[in-house]
Amino acid sequence: MEIAVMGVGGVGGYYGGKLALHYGGDPDIRVIFIARGEHFRRIQEKGLEVRAVSETFTARPHLATDQPAALGPFDLVLFCVKAYDLEESAAKLQKNVSDQTVIITLLNGVDNAERLRDFFPQANILNGCVYISAFIEEPGLIRQAGGSCKLFFGAEKGDHNRYKGIEKIFTDAGIDAEYSEDIRTVVWEKYIFVSPLASATTYLEKTFGEIMEDEVSKSYLRGLMREVEVVARSQGIQLPEKVSNVALEKVSLFPHGTRTSLQMDFEKEKKKTELDTFTGYIVQYGEKHGIPVPYHREVYESLSRRV
Repeated sequence: MEIAVMGVGGVGGYYGGKLALHYGGDPDIRVIFIARGEHFRRIQEKGLEVRAVSETFTARPHLATDQPAALGPFDLVLFCVKAYDLEESAAKLQKNVSDQTVIITLLNGVDNAERLRDFFPQANILNGCVYISAFIEEPGLIRQAGGSCKLFFGAEKGDHNRYKGIEKIFTDAGIDAEYSEDIRTVVWEKYIFVSPLASATTYLEKTFGEIMEDEVSKSYLRGLMREVEVVARSQGIQLPEKVSNVALEKVSLFPHGTRTSLQMDFEKEKKKTELDTFTGYIVQYGEKHGIPVPYHREVYESLSRRV
């Protein structure tokens, strides 16, 4: 079995690293990293170092490459790039995906499985999400800063039993993974937390703590969460009754100075951000289906001028 990790950044580096570490000597499971640039070259030379909260290890995949086309079809692909790189990255895998390939998307956002199906209609696309804060500290080094490291994945429809064996591949490697038969709800439960926070912290230029201690800012965040909830329910997502309140309570559990990745990308004036993943998606869905989303529209129009 060949497992490819597309994108060896924070998410791909941590979970791919765990897989490569465990299956390094296994003749039946090969782990392949698909990376680029200096990060790729360091992995080739020295392996991938992962400094997690609970452990530090160096993982050496069976193969690291920046040119996967010649390798033929993979059995399992963990798709771990940024959402704005989805199309470009998918194009590189055209020769690696067959009707037997299973692809698990672990990107931020709620429409990535749908986007991947447009590229790979023949493949078996599973949705997923992770609860982890991790990043490339320097080429060849992944730093996990926080999060439970929990990984959820599952098919949105079809025969669930067909894919549950993948869960054992993960758990045997020490990954806290869970197959969900209602993965869309799981993904939206995460989205209703991370998406409004990304929008609010970036637009208001405030940390988690600064938002929570200011009633006007807190009310704005609550408004963003309500809009996401309305969009989710319009799609038939069975969210818990008080999901927005629960999401708001989670914010107060984080350190006062916590920032979102979108906020930090804007502070660094990066050209590519996940604004469309978090804010633009809700605006576009609202426009298409006649759902008012004034908070998201205000944030999106303002931040789009800053990109």
